[in-house]
Amino acid sequence: MTTNSPKKQPLDTDISAQELPMPNELLNDHQRALDEQTPDISNDELDELVDDDIVDDEDEYEDEYEDEDSEDSVVVAGQAVPVVIDVTHTVIEDEAGLRIDKLASKVFADFSRAQLQGWITDGSLLYNGTVQKPKIRVKAGDVLHLSTTLQQHSEDQPENIDIEVVYEDDDVLVINKPVGMVVHPGAGNQTGTLVNALLYHYPQQHHLPRAGLVHRIDKDTSGLLLIGKTKPTQMALMEQLKDKSVYRHYQCVVAGDAASLLRHRRIDAPIGRHRNQRTKMTVMTAGREAVTHLLNVTPLNDNYCLLDVGLETGRTHQIRVHLSHITYPIVGDRVYGGRRQLRAGLTEAQRQAINNFPRQALHAYTLGFVHPTTGEDIEVTTPIPEDMQQLMAVLSEGYDEE
Repeated sequence: MTTNSPKKQPLDTDISAQELPMPNELLNDHQRALDEQTPDISNDELDELVDDDIVDDEDEYEDEYEDEDSEDSVVVAGQAVPVVIDVTHTVIEDEAGLRIDKLASKVFADFSRAQLQGWITDGSLLYNGTVQKPKIRVKAGDVLHLSTTLQQHSEDQPENIDIEVVYEDDDVLVINKPVGMVVHPGAGNQTGTLVNALLYHYPQQHHLPRAGLVHRIDKDTSGLLLIGKTKPTQMALMEQLKDKSVYRHYQCVVAGDAASLLRHRRIDAPIGRHRNQRTKMTVMTAGREAVTHLLNVTPLNDNYCLLDVGLETGRTHQIRVHLSHITYPIVGDRVYGGRRQLRAGLTEAQRQAINNFPRQALHAYTLGFVHPTTGEDIEVTTPIPEDMQQLMAVLSEGYDEE
């Protein structure tokens, strides 16, 4: 049994999405500088910059973390490998009159137009042996020569794995990640990841750290992921994460009554790695700042609710840890939920639905950002997946709020 929406309307929490950090109206000066000169970046450096919203798989930490000072992010093995690009194209009659950048994007199809425009500007792509503006129109017999070196940042292999693209242009991709897919290779997950899939469908991403990933979500969390298709775009989007102009909203099913949850509309509790259980995160005084907003609370029955959650920061397992900390864990969360997932008054069907739900009922459904090239505010959404809809339907059955 499925349902497209919960039966009850969300309760007013006095907090709107607009109160969270939203996209800036204009690109900042830093982004314009990035377009002129973008430094190389390794996977290690990317892990410092990328938001560690959520890490892929609990088992990865068994090998990756051996002391308290280890980084939150899993590091992909392998050194950056330089890839030399040296190609020439002579303009034919049918191409005469095209702008340099438009023709380049047609004949050098492995690279995006924005990337090629950058190479035209910095002299990597020459027109008749000279540096020209991208808008210059070509004539038959003219020569385009592209000579540059790319850094191939890992030895990850492309794999023919289906991915759901919900937004795409020359610079940006947004993917709806399914449940069960690890985001990038790590200990115990060298294949079958989103990065492997991206390298197959977008081979030009191989020279980007993490194939262009900007942030991550858990293996068993579904939803939207932001990916840069060029290095300037990836860096600009990571800067937006740092200045909180990227916003992410999640939906999750939790064990807790509406009245109690409404007392925790803003959860401000620092998060760090558990001292004894290295695969877990926990609220601790010495942790990093972590702030979560409960934007809407929709009762499914007296003791279970659908939450609309906004992140102000992005810490490993942040939503899961914060909701467990306030004693209202996400249904299906085996790491942070435990027996507290089962509340009083459940029917046998509801009890079984909770016990048998195979993953944390958490979905990244809205993603907003400033487009790094156009300055446009972009918002992408994706519906709750079917398994969560079925869970919500079972928990809502027979419930009639007075």
